Amino acid sequence: MRVPATVALGAASAGIAFYSIMDAVMKAVSIEIGAYNTLVWRLGIAVLLTGMVYAFTRPKLPSRGTMKVHFARSVLVAAMAISFFWGIVRVPLAEAIALSFIAPLIALGLAAVFLHERIGAQSVWGSLLGLAGVAVVVAGRIGGTHSHETLVGMGAVLFSAVVYAMNLVVARHQAQLAKPLEIAFFQNLFVLGLLALAAPWWLAVPAAQHWPGIGVAALLAIISLLLLSWAYARAEAQVLLPVEYTAFIWASLMGWWMFGEKVTIATVGGTILIVAGCLLAARRQRGHGAAPEAEAALS
Repeated sequence: MRVPATVALGAASAGIAFYSIMDAVMKAVSIEIGAYNTLVWRLGIAVLLTGMVYAFTRPKLPSRGTMKVHFARSVLVAAMAISFFWGIVRVPLAEAIALSFIAPLIALGLAAVFLHERIGAQSVWGSLLGLAGVAVVVAGRIGGTHSHETLVGMGAVLFSAVVYAMNLVVARHQAQLAKPLEIAFFQNLFVLGLLALAAPWWLAVPAAQHWPGIGVAALLAIISLLLLSWAYARAEAQVLLPVEYTAFIWASLMGWWMFGEKVTIATVGGTILIVAGCLLAARRQRGHGAAPEAEAALS
């Protein structure tokens, strides 16, 4: 069923807001028990919740081809999620979100290399603007108070953005093959299974005081994934792209409120360059703009 673009925009905006708040909750818990344990237990709760709702709808088992798409995207999401959440423990939320915005521009480069798509002049200038923005954010961090761990954290966030760029094509294809609830259940299930491979070495049961935060993060992640999947199935990524950048506002507010993080001029300036680059490139690249990390942990 076709819906007005404003409805899809509203759903995407709400999804970004819920996801940004989830990022802050995940960071708070990850500081205490580590990104791996926070993510695995959050996924466990998410699998139970989405599984019960999904089973209630009496679904048919997805086709083998659709299951392959679910699994392929889950491999990418697992890599994105663990690297992103590991990174935000060491980097202010606003800076992490700003760096993740480079993903759509990386996707354009990957499309040119692997899909042999022609990249126009606007896309080239947009990519250069985006790279300049990343350089400004990184330079601002290096020039200010920093540690080796912070710089490594920024590298982890950038790695997450690269993997997310690879995920963009799969995400759009997946949204056209399956309904949001199916995507939510199988993605959570497969990502949990992949991360559980390291459980014998890394997994630990959280203390009682950490469970409320993990539960809230799981609920926020599910709501966000459902809203974004629903929106992207009904509107082109090109249309929804500008909404994705509201994540920076939410990240700035949550970082300031929960962790006392200050937003620097370099971070704001770099973000403006990155966003301008993405919007410039998206004007001529229908369908390649998409959420930066907004899904990075949609897992």
